[in-house]
Amino acid sequence: MEAPKPEEISHPPMDQLQGLEYCIDSNPSWAEAIALGFQHYILALGTAVMIPSFLVPLMGGNDDDKVRVVQTLLFVEGINTLLQTLFGTRLPTVIGGSYAFMVPIISIIHDKSLMSIDDPQQRFLNTMRAVQGALIVASSIQIILGFSQMWAICSRFFSPLGMAPVIALVGFGLFDRGFPVVGRCVEVGVPMLILFIVFSQYLKNFQVRQLPIIERFALLISITVIWAYAHLLTASGAYRHRPELTKVNCRTDQANFISSAPWIKIPYPLQWGSPTFDAGHAFGMMAAALVSLIESTGAYKAASRLASATPPPAHILSRGIGWQGLGILLSGLFGTLTGSTVSVENVGLLGSTRVGSRRVIQISAGFMIFFSLLGKFGALFASIPFTIFAAVYCVLFGLVASVGLSFLQFTNMNSMRNLFITGVSFFLGLSIPEYFREYTSKALHGPAHTSAGWFDDFLNTIFFSSSTVALIVAIFLDNTLDYKDSARDRGMPWWVKFRTFKGDSRNEEFYTLPFNLNRFFPPS
Repeated sequence: MEAPKPEEISHPPMDQLQGLEYCIDSNPSWAEAIALGFQHYILALGTAVMIPSFLVPLMGGNDDDKVRVVQTLLFVEGINTLLQTLFGTRLPTVIGGSYAFMVPIISIIHDKSLMSIDDPQQRFLNTMRAVQGALIVASSIQIILGFSQMWAICSRFFSPLGMAPVIALVGFGLFDRGFPVVGRCVEVGVPMLILFIVFSQYLKNFQVRQLPIIERFALLISITVIWAYAHLLTASGAYRHRPELTKVNCRTDQANFISSAPWIKIPYPLQWGSPTFDAGHAFGMMAAALVSLIESTGAYKAASRLASATPPPAHILSRGIGWQGLGILLSGLFGTLTGSTVSVENVGLLGSTRVGSRRVIQISAGFMIFFSLLGKFGALFASIPFTIFAAVYCVLFGLVASVGLSFLQFTNMNSMRNLFITGVSFFLGLSIPEYFREYTSKALHGPAHTSAGWFDDFLNTIFFSSSTVALIVAIFLDNTLDYKDSARDRGMPWWVKFRTFKGDSRNEEFYTLPFNLNRFFPPS
């Protein structure tokens, strides 16, 4: 047998992913773009519904309050997505609600001064105002780090080796939102998982008029089929005598969104009243803003590859973080009950559809704003059982994680130094947050439990995030362990040209501001 050629054994590193149909500036037809935008909107509903559905009852709110918070969150998500795609990184990213803010928000909810309020509605309003005040203060972290270009300076310590675990754990770190949730209703979740994989991968070559319609719209088709199947199970009485938890996760009529939603409602700033400010609450929320910043950094880099773009230069990345900080400020002013971050599932959908068009994401932002104003119509889609979204997350989070792993192609993985850093970063990035989660579920408080509540919130929030732990470990080891003699092994010769806007001629195509604004804000 003839010996294989070297090019048949190894694959050369590639700046941009191949096989994508549309990149940032190449757009599908308007009809296809609108359908794809609606698909991104449907996917964004999962988190937008899940966070208020969990937090509002803890605050004493009723179904009407929950629907109003969901509408407000979607409205602000739409605005933030438009701002980010126009003036931020300009990458095709949906800016959604963030789970990183859950720890400090739950801490605010359990504040003794708020828990002592007897009237549930008044307790809900007071808690909402406290969360708003903390978010408004915490937004300053990202606004300052972003627009001052301090985050760009920090990014000089990043390398492909250091960022690979961070980007990968943006996806892997959300494993508890995947199959553990699918398992709460396997008769709905498992068929959804199988159907989505079959449509998006095994039937992807099926075309109608040269359009790979099943691959492109696998999410919409599979959700429609399984949603109808779940509704059939609900209407037939399959869950009539099942436990309450099963009904919540499986039935299509448990959320009470449609009956509670108004026909038309326009969210507006300070709609819950004037925010209240507390130093302890704000300090804990600042930790969540830092976590959101790190997770978004990884998600932006993943989105750039799935949109077939070059990695965003430090200046562009920092600009995006600044606009994301303004998004958290809007979240605080409107009262969305959480801060903003890049929606990881929507980044994964870019790879699943092989469409990284910015226009598609901007259309999805239009759907978010439109359906948040027309409450009844938006509530119809918001009533999709969360188990269906969790099944899709199993695929899309994994896809984002694999993009992080692809950054290792620019490094020398035959180096024991690199193997050590990669392995330890991945393991601790998964293991430490899991320890914090298990400890909290048993003790009903985090491992950091002192008389200083603000200090506890800060530490517990930081170490609940897999990508944040990975960044702390990977960047520290990568910049202290034999770093002077390992620039090539770390992938720095490939990375350095993408640090500045003018380092690569393709950056102008992907990241230039619209409306000729670069005259006033020249890239560095």
